[in-house]
Amino acid sequence: MVCREQGPVTRKAKRAVDELEELYQEIVLEHNRKPRNFRKMDDPTCTSHGFNPFCGDTITLYMTLNDDVVTDVSFEAAGCAISKASASLMTQAIKGQTVDEAQETFGKFHELVTNGANGNVDDESLGDLVVLAGVRSFPTRIKCATLSWHALRGALEGEETVSTE
Repeated sequence: MVCREQGPVTRKAKRAVDELEELYQEIVLEHNRKPRNFRKMDDPTCTSHGFNPFCGDTITLYMTLNDDVVTDVSFEAAGCAISKASASLMTQAIKGQTVDEAQETFGKFHELVTNGANGNVDDESLGDLVVLAGVRSFPTRIKCATLSWHALRGALEGEETVSTE
């Protein structure tokens, strides 16, 4: 009797996981094919170059700050779909945020992909970024997803070059 009661719940949970995986694939592939804010910026306020020595992914992040607000952000990158999609999603998420808000978003995203948030991260505040939560199941891909975020932190802290190591 208990097994029958759990059957529909198990199917429902599997369906939810399947839907999330499908959404993940759609968003990652879309942002890889047509990355948002993928361009070199003229006269950025700050910039940082990121490198993932494990797989060779690279990114250069450009930002314009006005009164401690990210008014423009763009990137150039060579790497895998996860790395490029994460950078694209990140630029959309932080544009218009204050420096403190961008650093807070970095912390929430990093927690989400490394520890699964353990209930500590408000998924809604991360928007589409939550689709990258699944990379935590693949430790080697975490560095791909976080490369642009380390470049963000580097740019905000005045580090010209950062690494995922």
